[in-house]
Amino acid sequence: MHRNKGPEGAGAPLQRSQRLKTRKEFLFLAARGRKAPVRGLVLQVFRRKDSEAARVGFTVTKKVGNAVVRNRARRRLREVVRVVEAEMPLNGLDLVLIGRAATGERLFTDLVADFRKALTQCLVEADRKTHTAQK
Repeated sequence: MHRNKGPEGAGAPLQRSQRLKTRKEFLFLAARGRKAPVRGLVLQVFRRKDSEAARVGFTVTKKVGNAVVRNRARRRLREVVRVVEAEMPLNGLDLVLIGRAATGERLFTDLVADFRKALTQCLVEADRKTHTAQK
């Protein structure tokens, strides 16, 4: 069976235009975005003023492990984003997911729950900041 078969979007790679790739983009999110550390990952979110598709970047440092471990963690983070994005739109957001040592070891359902929790924290904080800035 081919890996890309199954529910629509499952196993499909993120489009190149939806990926954050440059150091400049990652540094911008680190400086201006909201940050939510949870057990399985660290999430940085920046709400853009448009409603285009979400742009996502992934990073896993050498502290997590060797190349095999880091790549596995990165693959798991990509799949977490695919699962959550199929359930709820992430339009207008820039996201950076930072892998931790627990990323490769946690149950996938727990990792998805971690991402949802971190996303909710970041969006609530971002909404609170913009709401108070408008007053």
